[in-house]
Amino acid sequence: MKIYRIKFGDRINYAIIEDGYYELCELVDTSISVGFGPEGNVRKIGERVLVSNPNLSILSPIVPKVIYAIGLNYREHAIEMGKPIPEYPVVTMKSTTSLLNPEGKIKLPRFLRSDEVDYECELAVLIGKTICNVSRVEALSFVGGYTAANDVSARDWQNIYSGGQWSKGKSFDTFCPVGPCIVTPDEISDPNNLGIRTELNGKYVQNSNTSDMIFSVPNLIEFLSGSTTLEAGTLILTGTPLGVGIAQTPSRYLSSGDEVVIEVDRIGRLKNTVVEEQI
Repeated sequence: MKIYRIKFGDRINYAIIEDGYYELCELVDTSISVGFGPEGNVRKIGERVLVSNPNLSILSPIVPKVIYAIGLNYREHAIEMGKPIPEYPVVTMKSTTSLLNPEGKIKLPRFLRSDEVDYECELAVLIGKTICNVSRVEALSFVGGYTAANDVSARDWQNIYSGGQWSKGKSFDTFCPVGPCIVTPDEISDPNNLGIRTELNGKYVQNSNTSDMIFSVPNLIEFLSGSTTLEAGTLILTGTPLGVGIAQTPSRYLSSGDEVVIEVDRIGRLKNTVVEEQI
């Protein structure tokens, strides 16, 4: 099941698409994550809106409690960055205020200026039930769903101006586009066998498969939940593959007017345009 969160007029509803309409839904069990569990936990309420309705907008499918981001988790990406293969997952975090809706505008920071803003296509994993000390064997049973994300990163703030910590360079406003929907786990039996791509102005710059992950989704959940509670609604960005802008010759960073599309098989396309922050 693909579950959307939409705004229509002053209303915000969950919805699924059927026959060209958004079928509006209510949450069946709000104790599970933010309404999503293995069965979807949504029920039609008998109202529907045309997908093409101009007064309708698609929101980020979730408002996460916390956002973890994994670095250097694709072998080919680690190689392109000239880094050794990590022995353990490289973990940083993004502020929840960096969340951005599909079709929203990625803002290039200008108050704290960055001239090295990069794209990173990622598979994002939603934790569907509060957990701690989960083994990799049972880890996927606690996944509430999957979505696509762009782990936008200001490389200069990530590597130069933040004392070696990555979170500042990944937490500027609009630096976490997510969507367009949550796909429930019954539709993705193996999250480590999905095509994943970035289009920049209509040209593929990243084109890989989640099978290239160094640490699989179950391994990441085991690691992150070790002696650490992961609340329902936690979002995990699982790393980006080969082809980021910083690794190009010359480096290719985002500019005002760019269009970035993140695509993950079975999930869909997440499109955003780039503008400069107005100060």
